Amino acid sequence: MERPGVGWAIPGLVFFLVFAVAPMVGVLYLSLTSWDGLNAPQFTGLANWSRFIDDGQIWQSTLVTGVLLVGNIAVQAPVSILLGVWSAGHQRNRAVLSAIFFLPLLLSTAATAVMWRQLLDPNFGVPAKLGALFGDSNVLGTQKGAIVCLIVVTSWQFVPFHSLLYQGAARAIPNTLYQAAEIDGAGRVRQFIHITLPQLRNTMVTSTTFMVIGGLTAFDIVLLLTNGGPGTDTSILPFSMYQTAFRTYDYGYASAIASFLLLLATGASLALMKISGYDKMTSTLEGL
Repeated sequence: MERPGVGWAIPGLVFFLVFAVAPMVGVLYLSLTSWDGLNAPQFTGLANWSRFIDDGQIWQSTLVTGVLLVGNIAVQAPVSILLGVWSAGHQRNRAVLSAIFFLPLLLSTAATAVMWRQLLDPNFGVPAKLGALFGDSNVLGTQKGAIVCLIVVTSWQFVPFHSLLYQGAARAIPNTLYQAAEIDGAGRVRQFIHITLPQLRNTMVTSTTFMVIGGLTAFDIVLLLTNGGPGTDTSILPFSMYQTAFRTYDYGYASAIASFLLLLATGASLALMKISGYDKMTSTLEGL
């Protein structure tokens, strides 16, 4: 049977070129210009990039972005794996509990941010009622507290999504592996470490890649929950890009920040693939 020709790929290729490649090229070009959004862009060469290198605020935003990214992965990855594997089993009332756990996934980021902002209100929220536990009731009033809150809220919202990935992958693991392990006397913990985790390797790479890209492009939760504050302590790179473009109307410099974000996301994804060995992986079910 003849394989479909290259022509079948043309619509997808055109779509990719128009909606992905062309905007990226446009942003790279604008990063070499001075543009206020009204007048014609003026080519300035590497002036924006020179300014970028000397901009201390941008490097602070890069550091905050990295801290939030690492914190989110450290929290979301283990919780998602455990919840996903658990929900893939046959526990009593599993369906009801799973539905409750996955509710945050149905809420928009705007609704999530507004809800948590009310819960964390220093006058009427949970910290005000449990002052002994939280100490300062204004948990969003310090950089450390605001960053912790952003990690908690983001994890609360997106752990269900990653859990669904692990749930599907865990259900695809052949039961014969566990039966053989039981015959050999392996308990649940050893089965989880030596069977479940290795079989979830591909899903771990996929999930972590989503976390990295999501962490580098997060914006709405910061805007609505902390607005980059206190001061500029939680101003991450996407938020700095937004401020530069739509508050100071410096679209050329904002494009330089966007280009840097693109390079970071691409580099992080490629590094993750290389470190994990994903590019050399064969199917985890091969030979079964």
